[in-house]
Amino acid sequence: MRMVVLGGAESGVGAAVLAKVQGFDVFLSDNGKIKEEYADTLRKWDIPFEEGGHTKDLVLNADEVVKSPGIPETAPMVMELRAKGTHIISEIEFASRYDNAKKICITGSNGKTTTTSIIFYLLQQAGLNVGLGGNIGKSYAMQVATEKHDYYVLEISSFQLDGCYDFRPDIAIITNITPDHLDRYEYNLENYVKSKFRLIRNLRPEDCFIFDSDDAITIDHLSKIVTKAKLLPFSQEKKVGQGAYLEGEKIIVKYERSESEIYLRELALGGKHNIYNSMAAALAAKASGIDDAVIRNSLMTFAPIEHRLEKVLSVKDVLYINDSKATNVDAAWYALECQTRPVVWIVGGTDKGNDYSVLTDLVKTKVKAIVCMGKDNRKFHEAFESIVGKENMTDTLSAEDAVKASARYASAGDVVLLSPCCASFDLFTCYEDRGRQFKEAVRHL
Repeated sequence: MRMVVLGGAESGVGAAVLAKVQGFDVFLSDNGKIKEEYADTLRKWDIPFEEGGHTKDLVLNADEVVKSPGIPETAPMVMELRAKGTHIISEIEFASRYDNAKKICITGSNGKTTTTSIIFYLLQQAGLNVGLGGNIGKSYAMQVATEKHDYYVLEISSFQLDGCYDFRPDIAIITNITPDHLDRYEYNLENYVKSKFRLIRNLRPEDCFIFDSDDAITIDHLSKIVTKAKLLPFSQEKKVGQGAYLEGEKIIVKYERSESEIYLRELALGGKHNIYNSMAAALAAKASGIDDAVIRNSLMTFAPIEHRLEKVLSVKDVLYINDSKATNVDAAWYALECQTRPVVWIVGGTDKGNDYSVLTDLVKTKVKAIVCMGKDNRKFHEAFESIVGKENMTDTLSAEDAVKASARYASAGDVVLLSPCCASFDLFTCYEDRGRQFKEAVRHL
């Protein structure tokens, strides 16, 4: 059977290696340049590949295609394969065919990386043999091909779910759903929501679905579908029978006949959004049979992840925070909401069809100046210039210039917050690149 992999980065190379291990006639094709480390891996495994374009004869003869999540449906090669009727799947779907491990899978517009990281840490602390993959860490397919784990904690994006059909987690988590990536979903929120809910389509009665019952979009869609899974909601607004909720200054976690509590003051991560993330993680751990003491201790000792409200440095009593992973409006909302000091806010990048009006009240109460870091900042000026004043808004085209401009606006006791609201691809290779350049610029102040 001939398997063609489109895309030669982490996901695609992992899928190609797994295909090779499973005895497929495999070929990898990338329209762009393949990084040397990935090309080396392909050569090591003796996998034929091409870069800088697709050779139609070598791609269109595939029995099945694994498409990397970054490649949109509108790519000409994908459209030709669709027209031919070729089955196109994601790396997640492909790898799961050869994996019998228990899978805890997390999707959502915001909080999924943090929630995934906490759950992975929890399982490690419990002494379980666990792999981390999907949209974070090493390729899931590469791990299935070359390692052996009893559990996987997988962060899964909507783009990865679009190529899933038979994939089934044991525990599925949707952290929340807010408008994001609408440019890939015909600017239709319903299409994006349906994509997220693909995560739970194959759940069985013994499987668990953990979700935010305070999230209107999630609850609305859940009311329209049927799922056989055990429902475990989490809420900061109301009590739940099974699941997690806030009672005063503590989280109550209920699963089957067991009940435990965690005090908010004990949580390693602050902010309202991290209470939700901690609730989801605690429920996943509880449903995996992890001891309450391990859960509580892990939530107390978990270290924040890079690029997510990461405190970089204080310079002249101005705290610089790297929240480069905030690639949508809702993530930036959380970042602003949890600030207690006046904010100089760095925003900008590739707009994904964002509506910035939901940030108006927070900008009025929290933000003293705005530094735009992007090629097209028109929408930010339209949304916020009348609030902060023209003299307190400026445009920059690099992390270095953005940090210097922020330092001019900031006074002792302020926060400079990089929480961009947008994708990074106008000026940077990815959000990690943006975050690291920001941190480097702060260190050179």
